[in-house]
Amino acid sequence: MRRQLVWLRCDLRLRDNTALAAAAERGPVIALFLLSPAQWREHDDAACKIDFWLRNLHELRRELAGLNIPLLVRTADRWSDSAGVIARLCHDLDIETVHVNEEYGVNEAARDSRVKAELARHGLGWRSYLDQLLFAPGTVLSKGGGYFQVYGQFRKVCYERLNAGVPPLQPMPPRQAPLALASDPIAERIAGFDPPSQDLRDHWPAGEREAHERLQGFCDERLGSYHDCRDFPATDGTSGLSPYLAAGVLSPRQCLHAALASNHGEFETGGSGAVTWINELLWREFYKHILVGFPRVSRHRAFRLETEALSWRRSVTELEAWQQGRTGFPIIDAAMRQLLATGWMHNRLRMVVAMFLTKNLLIDWREGERWFMRHLIDGDLAANNGGWQWSASTGTDAVPYFRIFNPISQSERFDPEGRFIRRWIPELAALDARTMHDPAKLGLFGAAGYPQPMVDLSITRERALLAFKNLSARR
Repeated sequence: MRRQLVWLRCDLRLRDNTALAAAAERGPVIALFLLSPAQWREHDDAACKIDFWLRNLHELRRELAGLNIPLLVRTADRWSDSAGVIARLCHDLDIETVHVNEEYGVNEAARDSRVKAELARHGLGWRSYLDQLLFAPGTVLSKGGGYFQVYGQFRKVCYERLNAGVPPLQPMPPRQAPLALASDPIAERIAGFDPPSQDLRDHWPAGEREAHERLQGFCDERLGSYHDCRDFPATDGTSGLSPYLAAGVLSPRQCLHAALASNHGEFETGGSGAVTWINELLWREFYKHILVGFPRVSRHRAFRLETEALSWRRSVTELEAWQQGRTGFPIIDAAMRQLLATGWMHNRLRMVVAMFLTKNLLIDWREGERWFMRHLIDGDLAANNGGWQWSASTGTDAVPYFRIFNPISQSERFDPEGRFIRRWIPELAALDARTMHDPAKLGLFGAAGYPQPMVDLSITRERALLAFKNLSARR
């Protein structure tokens, strides 16, 4: 049996890893990870995200060693360099076939196409597998044969498919005979990506064991109340698993199986918490399918092409105030400070801050998408783009342009006691819960170092409505 190479990307795990399991069936396995810092910078990958990958690689290297699978690390500064690096490695190590789990952005698809062609030129095999999704793009289609553009319709077909059979978990690769090949050391940091604070690292420990403990803890303790608690940022009501899913330390299949086990195998009935969380997993799936069906969204284009004509404003000072959490609206500023400190933001608040930027400030959604990717530990092109375009009313299944969240009422509704605001804006901690959401109403700003509101919500709402109405009038 000849050697097999598993090229790891966003699938940093042993369990339920389709490419790894398939390679182990064909022969002795060697694992590879490519460092591509220039490409990561071009894609706006956050420094804390790169650090999280490296920390997970440390853990994975140790787990692989227990199976006698060496983990090699090579550099392909840009993805265009990958084909040559991998072909040379395959030649040096007498590799028969390279195994990968599929990825879906346009740059990822182009990279893999080049690698596959280069391997074929050298008589080497290439096998790719469905892994980071439940269903392959192109298999969940409308009656007309097209990709769904509305989530509800997509979900209905997914439910039908899941009721016919849940995708099984892949087996753990067996321990293999030792190879005369040592694993490479894992870098502690990559030049150009400053390491995050120790607090952030402690907040997001690496490794499959940690990921599975969090998954089990969520299912045991919070899944039942997920539907009722997920929108309240001061409450530990979400799964906190998105960084592990983005890096592939957990698979969506594992999450689905865990949710079904907690809900007696039901998708649409049973506990509302489990049903709601499964829907969130399918939203993640939906946006990945959109990447393939409508590749322009990978190129920073609007899904709704007519919205490319929107008259976005350019204001460096307003954008910077939003980025740094200095807008004068406490819930907005608390959310943006949470992002800067932890590399993560509560999902409800992602919508609130995105709508404030794109509607109240009328700043291009691409500025917000870029800022999020540069700071999110769970940064994912499909989910981030889908969320931003939803909020900006430029995307698939997007919120109607006239539905604009009011950050004050959102704050009063979802942080009624002001606990989230107090945590991230200590200069407002002395205010009572009623005053905290809108301190400017009583003239309470400035003295504590907190800014007054940067815009009038009513005026900017009307400005946004007019911009979208003018867009409709030109069609």
